[in-house]
Amino acid sequence: MVKHSKRYELGSSGIGLDYYKPEDAVKIIKDHATAKFVEAVELHISTGVDPSQSDQQIREIAELPHGTGKKVRILVFAEGKDVKSAEESGADYIINDGLIKKIEDGWSDFDVAIATPDQMSKIGRLGRYLGRKGLMPNPKTGTVVESKNLASAVSDNKHGRVEIKLDKGANIHARIGNVSFDEDQILENLRSVYSRLLNSKPENIKGQYIKTASMCSTMGPSVKLNLTEMEKFSNYESL
Repeated sequence: MVKHSKRYELGSSGIGLDYYKPEDAVKIIKDHATAKFVEAVELHISTGVDPSQSDQQIREIAELPHGTGKKVRILVFAEGKDVKSAEESGADYIINDGLIKKIEDGWSDFDVAIATPDQMSKIGRLGRYLGRKGLMPNPKTGTVVESKNLASAVSDNKHGRVEIKLDKGANIHARIGNVSFDEDQILENLRSVYSRLLNSKPENIKGQYIKTASMCSTMGPSVKLNLTEMEKFSNYESL
């Protein structure tokens, strides 16, 4: 059984078992974030999707209008003129033989890897190292891009994006900012992620798509979200 701190228990008891509108949930989270560091704001969702079915996979990217509140370190696989483009756009690392060796030795001090298509054959040998950490460039996540789109891809990832991806238990976890953001900034990020999720519903899912949704800060108690209010908030209309 997980043992929580007295601070957590006091905060949780004040929240109760109610389901909240997103605006109220964000206010509660900010009010209960009392750690001595700047806590992240997290969104946790349980779905009715079957991750074992290939036609029910969810892997999307949501743009965060106000970023994640976290510095994003970007590694770019590129050559020639693309190197200058990546550097000017803010890439932290450009692949070279030294970095390839470091990756093979276990180095992964970056958050996103972006590649141009011509580099994919060279990246193959690194798949066993990058893949298990979720860092392999992939067209589905917008991290394999044509040279003409490389600068914008680096810039977009620097600004803030979040991957919406199922875990083995059919759950989705996403960082949508931190508690130093004002309430409107957190809400705008939340709307971007949740609306993207709603519009990514697999066609062959049976039963309820989203079962539960909640938010919390890193050290704070969980706040349950009212799903009906979340659909209204996300400007989503069921077809």
